[in-house]
Amino acid sequence: MQPARTRKKIIAPASWEDIPCGEYYRAALEQQLQAWWGKLYGFHLLKIGNLSAEVDTSGCPISHQVNVAEEGPALHVQGDHYQLPFAHKSVDACLLAHTLAYAEDPHRILREVDRVLIDDGWLVLSSFNPLSLLGMGKMMPFFRQRQPYVSRMFTQMRLLDWLGLLNYEVMVKNRFQVLPWCPKGGKMLSTHLPALGCMTVIVARKRTLPLTPTAKKVPARRQTIQQAVGASSKSYRKDRKE
Repeated sequence: MQPARTRKKIIAPASWEDIPCGEYYRAALEQQLQAWWGKLYGFHLLKIGNLSAEVDTSGCPISHQVNVAEEGPALHVQGDHYQLPFAHKSVDACLLAHTLAYAEDPHRILREVDRVLIDDGWLVLSSFNPLSLLGMGKMMPFFRQRQPYVSRMFTQMRLLDWLGLLNYEVMVKNRFQVLPWCPKGGKMLSTHLPALGCMTVIVARKRTLPLTPTAKKVPARRQTIQQAVGASSKSYRKDRKE
């Protein structure tokens, strides 16, 4: 029997500066989320991972913002992504900035985030897009051991499927930063060819009721047709005898 294959551990960067053009990625992500921070509300915003901790969320009205990761310089809480040290349904919003891209088990992280989020809570996540110039570099053996090509790149459709299984309502989904080496990512290309963006961002809300309600089946009442037929037959035989 052959031994089970073990997935190689992915080393997550401690900062956006550890990723080539990482400051461009962070600035582009902050620009995409700028219009949405004002719509989030609540008491607690959880930023999971070192990359999430460095994202500027000053435009969010949620005052209590907590940075959590296993280790890092700008953390408020040191904790495991797979076992968050927070109570059930105690967080109003969560930010996963490329956290899933460097996770060995992204499904487990999503389930743990779903556990700590309140009903109708907000989930903001970003990741690298494999269907882009960045994804083409991942196919080259020379680049596979470098950042950000060592990360796991998920398509936007795959991320949406995961959120759909957890019953999240997607509020916005965007791809951006077509040219990773440009500060603005190629503004014209990003406007006309957003599907080729190197990054994707999704803003969703946790729902407790089905998003597509089904009609309730009402049992049909049993009709008394047999009694009526019996009564008619009896009166018919009586008329014939007369």
